[in-house]
Amino acid sequence: MESEQLFSRSYYRNSYNSITSASSDEELLDGAGVIMDFHTTEDDNLLDGDASPGSNYAMSNGGGVVSSSTHLLDLLEEPIPGVGTYDDFHTIDWVREKCKDRERHRKINSKKKESAWEFTKSLYDAWSGWLVVTLTGLASGALAGVIDIAADWMNDLKEGVCLSAMWFNHEQCCWGSNETTFAERDKCPQWNSWAELILGQAEGPGSYIMNYFMYTFWALSFAFLAVCLVKVFAPYACGSGIPEIKTILSGFIIRGYLGKWTLMIKTITLVLAVASGLSLGKEGPLVHVACCCGNIFSYLFPKYSKNEAKKREVLSAASAAGVSVAFGAPIGGVLFSLEEVSYYFPLKTLWRSFFAALVAAFVLRSINPFGNSRLVLFYVEYHTPWYLFELVPFILLGVFGGLWGAFFIRANIAWCRRRKSTRFGKYPVLEVITVAAITAIVAFPNPYTRQNTSELIKELFTDCGPLESSQLCQYRSQMNGTRAYSDVSSQPSTPGVYSAMWQLCLALIFKIVMTIFTFGLKVPSGLFIPSMLAYYHHDWFLFKEWCEVGADCITPGLYAMVGAAACLGGVTRMTVSLVVIVFELTGGLEYIVPLMAAVMTSKWVGDAFGREGIYEAHIRLNGYPFLDAKEEFTHTTLAREVMRPRRSDPPLAVLTQDDLTVEELQTIISETSYNGFPVIVSKESQRLVGFALRRDITIAIENARRKQEGIMLNSRVYFTQHAPTLPADSPRPLKLRSILDMSPFTVTDHTPMEIVVDIFRKLGLRQCLVTHNGRLLGIITKKDILRHMAQMANQDPESIMFN
Repeated sequence: MESEQLFSRSYYRNSYNSITSASSDEELLDGAGVIMDFHTTEDDNLLDGDASPGSNYAMSNGGGVVSSSTHLLDLLEEPIPGVGTYDDFHTIDWVREKCKDRERHRKINSKKKESAWEFTKSLYDAWSGWLVVTLTGLASGALAGVIDIAADWMNDLKEGVCLSAMWFNHEQCCWGSNETTFAERDKCPQWNSWAELILGQAEGPGSYIMNYFMYTFWALSFAFLAVCLVKVFAPYACGSGIPEIKTILSGFIIRGYLGKWTLMIKTITLVLAVASGLSLGKEGPLVHVACCCGNIFSYLFPKYSKNEAKKREVLSAASAAGVSVAFGAPIGGVLFSLEEVSYYFPLKTLWRSFFAALVAAFVLRSINPFGNSRLVLFYVEYHTPWYLFELVPFILLGVFGGLWGAFFIRANIAWCRRRKSTRFGKYPVLEVITVAAITAIVAFPNPYTRQNTSELIKELFTDCGPLESSQLCQYRSQMNGTRAYSDVSSQPSTPGVYSAMWQLCLALIFKIVMTIFTFGLKVPSGLFIPSMLAYYHHDWFLFKEWCEVGADCITPGLYAMVGAAACLGGVTRMTVSLVVIVFELTGGLEYIVPLMAAVMTSKWVGDAFGREGIYEAHIRLNGYPFLDAKEEFTHTTLAREVMRPRRSDPPLAVLTQDDLTVEELQTIISETSYNGFPVIVSKESQRLVGFALRRDITIAIENARRKQEGIMLNSRVYFTQHAPTLPADSPRPLKLRSILDMSPFTVTDHTPMEIVVDIFRKLGLRQCLVTHNGRLLGIITKKDILRHMAQMANQDPESIMFN
């Protein structure tokens, strides 16, 4: 606990100055209103003690409701500067935030009939929610379009350059050429490879080596630039961001994670990371980018900037917009926000999420980054019906997806844990360069690993037809026209098909291995696309022998899509939202049953090996205080077995309601590292009065010394309504009733922990006090519950808290 005590002393020394001097950018996630957060026991500092030395503690009453509307209005009308704001790595008080919002709403409604100006303000307040999600959708769609266009151009830059227009990618460069052929539609005089530019020759060993070298050079350059930008300017811009966003939406504060710098660097480095050829996708980070937009725009509206709970409604809508532009699936984005990331999702948020996803999709469609009038490059349409016997291979795909998901989660978490516990994790730049070098060197000889991930998915999802020039569609036929492709299953394969199958099998193994080591690097790295590559490389003709000769009853691309959904479901354990996202990609409702069968099978198989998805596993690895609503608590322990203090612990630090002096109160604060103190009537009675926050007490004392005369070290401090009887020569007493929570949540010592955990989850509490016949016994915090749950699962309870 030495580090915690050091942090506590540092906090006390710098508390008020740190609060008043924080920059606006740092407070992007740290609401400026009258907001409370809380910590209660010394052990809670395991998480919060990792904050910077200048940070401060802020605590709240476990979600307790203010005792009367008068008390809350007094607090709002005469706030003490700094009281009630949140600090880094703290959790918001959901109940207090909702109570504060209701008071604000009542105040606006009571004034709107007084004048036209007040009526206009009430209209602005009512429409601010729709305005902020509109701005979020517009920004998310625009940034997604820019990222798609830039990533495609930089990916093609590794292979060559367009001489007629440097800003054109390979496909755009050859659009206007009259010298392309059907068989070699990607070759035109305007596009030159690096070997043609440097050596002046397009074929031969020398040109191959030069192209190989330039491909690796550009891949390493993009990866190096990305990791350096992240390390120097925005460390929070790494990873997918979804585990942290889940934690933030549950009420946790990570200051700067959704700030302006993070947005800027994440957007730039996402383009660089995707263009470097690393085994990652841009779909996950797009959710982070959209949430950054939502957080920044929420500060334009006091309704959201001063209320952290309301701000999280905007972030839920922003995450829906992020998935909408990532997959071209607005409805799937809304369901993703509801099922996967949101902690609190009222009906009003559902409507606004739908609207934000709509606006974002409309903007991206207007930009048309891929030139195909679609929101994604790999949009496909299937019209062939599926048959009942195909449910068997669909379920087998689900089994494989569940097995792959369980393997990937365990392998990736093991590698990330090793990265945290060894010296290798101290050199993120070297790790990224190493992984990028291995990826580029191994990927270049194989055309399926060399090309852009989205282009590969498009090629695998698309059925063979007369307009397809892929090696996978090279069948022997004596006929020309569409008829030769109408019964493609009966046509003999060429050596090119078998060669492509071997290359795809090698690409499968390569992607499986590299994705394990890539997800978690210090660059923006999405998970969705690599998961979608995990199986369907060898689905194409696995079941073609089942069909009669001349019958086209198997749709290879459909098996690719179902296999992708199964793998993604096995990794993330998503169900409803994943099915909707995939059928929005295919544009066909008739394939919902195969998708549902595969996704549910993959979830069941994956849950047999562990109930955590990849995002929950990373949340647990990082030690975020996240109570997963999907996790069941089935143990029969009682509140007295979990509460602090335990029998071996020192007595609970408490304050009496009218017996302490300012000096004694400051001594208690300086000698302890607790973040809040129960207030009792007296040491003899132990009757509970309320709960006072450590930081609020410190700020209130400093504010009183600056603004009130006669406050001395021996001044009496009282939390009651009326001052106690004092001698005539006593200095002026200090009243701190305004910072006292008069109604903290309490449970009895015989309350089952199953009920306590339910209360914490559904009300978003940080703490509750434990009493026996009205006498204070101890306290239970959110992190006490997390430690207890880890202990019940035979895990080390001290090893999971914010590593």
